[in-house]
This record gives sequence, C-alpha cells and structure tokens, in this order.
Amino acid sequence: MMTAPNLITLLRLCAVPAAVWLILQREMAWAFWLFVAAGISDAVDGFIAKRFGLRSRVGAVLDPVADKALLVSVYVTLGAIGALPSWLVILVVFRDMLIVGGVLTLYVLGEEVVIRPLFVSKANTAAQIVLAAAVLLHAAYGVPSERAVTALVWLVAASTLASGAAYLARWVRGGGAAAL
Repeated sequence: MMTAPNLITLLRLCAVPAAVWLILQREMAWAFWLFVAAGISDAVDGFIAKRFGLRSRVGAVLDPVADKALLVSVYVTLGAIGALPSWLVILVVFRDMLIVGGVLTLYVLGEEVVIRPLFVSKANTAAQIVLAAAVLLHAAYGVPSERAVTALVWLVAASTLASGAAYLARWVRGGGAAAL
C-alpha cells in the first residue's frame, strides 16, 4: 500500500495546507514554486508507478484526490485574497462538486463507477493548472502580463462550462457510470 508513488502522492496532499498558508501570507514566490513542485511530483509518481509496475488501487484513488485538493484549495485561496475573480472560483468548485456528487450518487445507488475523464475535462484541468500557476507567477514576479492572466481566466471559465455541460449531457443520456 505505501509504495513510492503513493508516498509521493501523500506528500503532495500534505503540501496543500502549506500552499494555502503561503498564499494567505502573500508569499507568492514560495507558493508558486511549491505549486510547480507539486505538479512535478504528480508526473514523477505517475512515471514511477507505470515504469516499475507499482500501480495500486490506493494510488488510483489518492492521486486524483491529491490533485483536486491542491487545485481547489489554491483556487479558493486565490479567490479569498482577490487574486482570482470569485465568480470563477465558484464556477470551478461547483463543477467539481457536481462531478463528485455524481460519483457519490452512482455509488449510493449501487451503480458501477468507472472513472474515465472526458477529453474536455482533461483540457479544463490543464487550463486550471496553467491559470493557477500564472496567477502565482504574476503575483510573485510580475509575469505573465495582466492581459494574459485575464485571457486565461476566460479560457478556464469557458472550458469549465464546457466540461460541466459535457458531463451533464452524458449523465442525462444515461451514460453516468462511464462518464466519470
């Protein structure tokens, strides 16, 4: 159960309170580098799990939980300090709650839950990561430009709406278990 990839994932999960604290303390350079390190750790744990045959059921659950905990916590905290628009934070968190609620509902109803993210969802997550990193980088070092950050805000808003709508459409069509 405590394989090297799972340990790396657990450390990433433990980085969440540190990232929140750094942002609240306006230590944006440190928060940026911690966020980057967490992203690298996500790639490293995945590589090790695949390369050395260390995939596990625990890792399959823990990895996305750690990723989502970090991303949602960073978004909420950046929204709380005014670095991200509150409407965007609400949209991002609501979409995630909608997906988690769908998983829990299927589980409670005894349906098989197969977690297979849609392409639009993967693109949305990538855009969310880029935006969080860009906001932290801008706050710490003044780059990228405010205009670039604003463009990323709108990209994340559009991809979040598209992803949420795609999941809802799939659930309505009856493909709930396969849609997650």
